[in-house]
Amino acid sequence: MNIIDIITKKKNSLELSQEELEFAINGFVDGVVKDYQMSSLLMAITINGMSDEETINLTNIMLNSGEIIDLSMINNVVVDKHSTGGVGDKTTLVLAPLVASCGVAIAKMSGRGLGHTGGTIDKLEAIKNFQVNIDNDAFIKQVNEINLAVVSQKGNLVPADKLVYALRDVTGTTSSIPLIASSIMSKKLASGADKIVLDVKVGNGALLDNIEDAKKLATLMVKIGKQNNKETICVLTNMDEPLGRAIGNGLEVIESIKFLKGEAPEDLYTLTTSLAAIMVSIGKNQDIKTSLREVVENLENGKAYQKFLDMVKYQGGDINEIAVSSKVHSIRSSKTGFINKIDSLKIGNLVKQLGGGRVNKDDVIDLGVGFVLNKKVGDYVVENEELIKVYYGKGDITVNDILNCFEIDVVAVDKPPLIYEIIR
Repeated sequence: MNIIDIITKKKNSLELSQEELEFAINGFVDGVVKDYQMSSLLMAITINGMSDEETINLTNIMLNSGEIIDLSMINNVVVDKHSTGGVGDKTTLVLAPLVASCGVAIAKMSGRGLGHTGGTIDKLEAIKNFQVNIDNDAFIKQVNEINLAVVSQKGNLVPADKLVYALRDVTGTTSSIPLIASSIMSKKLASGADKIVLDVKVGNGALLDNIEDAKKLATLMVKIGKQNNKETICVLTNMDEPLGRAIGNGLEVIESIKFLKGEAPEDLYTLTTSLAAIMVSIGKNQDIKTSLREVVENLENGKAYQKFLDMVKYQGGDINEIAVSSKVHSIRSSKTGFINKIDSLKIGNLVKQLGGGRVNKDDVIDLGVGFVLNKKVGDYVVENEELIKVYYGKGDITVNDILNCFEIDVVAVDKPPLIYEIIR
């Protein structure tokens, strides 16, 4: 068996055996298979696809390439949530304490942002002294005591995926559904949760821009979860505009705190309560209506916010000091009409230009920069009315750069639903 034969086989649209995939992936991790050879195989997979069996085998090979977190010492059902990434997606910041307040354990390992999407860990670090790196014993202890911990990814989890992902990012192979599915599910399975809920973003600013591909990805990930005896649910959600109103690390923390205190943008409220109800339902094995009622009650009675405060205290953070730039400028509309589009991808890239995002994984970011939207899609705006506030850093962007993110017309368009479909 050799890597050239395996590449040729996939180039000819033939199915690879588990042994062939093991040879390729494990050989790449060990340095026997070279970068240029793996790049060629990834391109062949992107062009010709993989069967479900191939994708399941690939996921398990990646899963077993490193450590698998043992959460058996947690005295509760652990439910994990993962988003495929979007602009303004601060869902974990409000979802995790909300679900934990309902009696379901959240032992979450999150990542940092890269490119135009923000990372949960960066957002939490906007809280002064918040510790995202805690040892495993403290992690387990905290979850057992308050049902909640959100930390940086720990241990040698899925090293094969880290190496493959780094190549995908620079070889134009990030859009392959089998490669996306195996990447996400290998990491989620390695994180040790009992059950998994996946928020699959669709639209401008998301990894996938059409509902058909999103359905394929979701169905495949549910199947992989089932093969590994993990109940997995995928929720397909709209990413055609930023989620909520704040975009930028510290600003999103502030919006999340306001949410937990009862001041929530409609789209963020709808998505978060829907995801929370699903997580509580599968975590406590109860019907969705009962779970949604419990979720809403804990938002209104302050229990969810208290759980957030508990997490911040346990992880050493100071809730009274959150990174936000003092250089603020209001951008006003140049015309009157309905907001028919807010370009999430452009907005996310502008935050990156301000210094709030990374080009490379080691880049130091400005946690205080970003935007706060005054208008959302479907809103009416008059000329010279505020569209958006800009929290500047060292980066340089123009007023026209920002105005070009908005499409305004005299005729309103129908706004698509926020949640497209739930796949179980």
